[in-house]
Amino acid sequence: MDNYQVAENFSLLSKLMDIHGENSFKAKTYAIAAYHIENLPEQLSSTPFEKIPQLKGIGDSSGKKIIELLETGSLQVLQDMINKTPAGVIEMLNIKGIGPKKIHTIWKEMEIESIGELLYACQENRLKLYKGFGEKTQQNIIETIEYYLHNQGSYLYPQVEAVAPQITAYLEKLFGAANVCLTGSFKRHLETIDELEFAVNSTNELIKPKFISANPPELLEETAASLQYKLLNGLRLRLYTGAENFNKQIFITSGSKEFAQSFEAAFPNIDYSNVTSTDDRTVFEQAGLQYIPSYARETTTVIEKAKTAALPQVIQPEDIRGIIHSHSNWSDGSSTIEAMAKAAKEKGLEYLVISDHSKSAFYAQGLTEERIAAQQQYVDELNDKLDGFTIFKSIECDILNDGSLDYSNSVLSTFDLVIVSVHSNLKMSEEKAMMRLLNAVENPYTTILGHMTGRLLLSRKGYPVDHKKIIDACAANHVAIELNAHPSRLDIDWRHIDYALEKNVLISIDPDAHTIEGFDDTKYGVLAAQKALVTKEQNLSSFDTAAFKTYLQQVRQLKGIR
Repeated sequence: MDNYQVAENFSLLSKLMDIHGENSFKAKTYAIAAYHIENLPEQLSSTPFEKIPQLKGIGDSSGKKIIELLETGSLQVLQDMINKTPAGVIEMLNIKGIGPKKIHTIWKEMEIESIGELLYACQENRLKLYKGFGEKTQQNIIETIEYYLHNQGSYLYPQVEAVAPQITAYLEKLFGAANVCLTGSFKRHLETIDELEFAVNSTNELIKPKFISANPPELLEETAASLQYKLLNGLRLRLYTGAENFNKQIFITSGSKEFAQSFEAAFPNIDYSNVTSTDDRTVFEQAGLQYIPSYARETTTVIEKAKTAALPQVIQPEDIRGIIHSHSNWSDGSSTIEAMAKAAKEKGLEYLVISDHSKSAFYAQGLTEERIAAQQQYVDELNDKLDGFTIFKSIECDILNDGSLDYSNSVLSTFDLVIVSVHSNLKMSEEKAMMRLLNAVENPYTTILGHMTGRLLLSRKGYPVDHKKIIDACAANHVAIELNAHPSRLDIDWRHIDYALEKNVLISIDPDAHTIEGFDDTKYGVLAAQKALVTKEQNLSSFDTAAFKTYLQQVRQLKGIR
């Protein structure tokens, strides 16, 4: 059991104690322990047991529980708490905006034990009768629950990516590799996946018996041309069936419905007989179009571009030359700057932009002015030691409530570049969000606007923004826009990138890495960028070291700063 799993157990125990109204001091103690466990530099599993209670934020009581977890894989006090809590009440912890104490009121005072009941109560304005639940809170809960319920059964792209090869291999074993083709939203690299889709060269009558086993998947839906199953892991599996239209199904399902309908309307006489599970280029050749990869088959617009051979050579994962936006153990990252730099260099990268949190992010050990100076001196020392690799000094600077930044301009001027992001007071109107973001973009020291909407896919919608106005402001102020590559963010949404490219605003595919392993998330940013037809020349993290340095110097000159 790793530290994150141990911390999750302690965090859940703390929340359940608050839900039950138990000793608040103990609940807080376990929450503090969870925080410190998650930020330990070494794994508890490799720490001598006698030393665990001596660790910062742990103590004897928590230490004994950690040892119990490491030895048995479970925590009896937590299991007892779970057993006496309705499952629907525990599920409420997934609803943003209602913490454990509010859940206590919902359960104990309102006698509501499921999310469905809670939504119904909100719709009847019942929550407003209770202390701490105003009209605004009630409306926020309604919106959050509806969003949560809508996304049940949906998965992030990497979650499906982890199981897709096994499912593909299983289907190929059943039907033969030439008769199975992965298609649909996963093939198009959508950021969230509702179902994993395959075209299968067989009929419903022949397919269904082959899924009968000791633990058969649940058949959810059957039509004349498809079967939908629910796998044991909860993922839905869609099979497009029918031997007579297999080749056409491969093509039609590899794009969005909008793309497929537009294509068929424009080219009704296509012969699909030569389409294979690995190549559908003959379709575009017949249509007289430049080839459109499946990830770009979203809108009618791309068909018009392909008519004039205007599709560019899009960015590839290997085009990333440096890691921009990363956090070290100076704030809430898990590794030293030196270890991060060496790991990046081993991956063949040329530079690392270290951008720890700013001082307002106290929860993440944000850097004070004194610690900034110390870190920058340390980076200078590392750069003197490193051969053929550069660490750039940066900060992920909090955008405050009035749109100002976390430090004075004199402090900001000491960085090579500044990434600005919103981390606090995320529940705001579009007017408020726009004021904060536009003010931050207009600061002369802002280099990159980080995760524009603050969204967390399948969890938090993000605050509302006018993308075009922000992009216009970035263009006017020579600010690049981050495509945060963490698969839970992918923010800016690729659907708005085409306007940024039109305005000559650079995209910056950044992993927002808090671990060395997080560097690899750049891949998911690239997959999203491909959908917007971004080239390597339009992505800041594809610049080599010399070009990156030149870009930073030119931006400062354009902004009129040193």
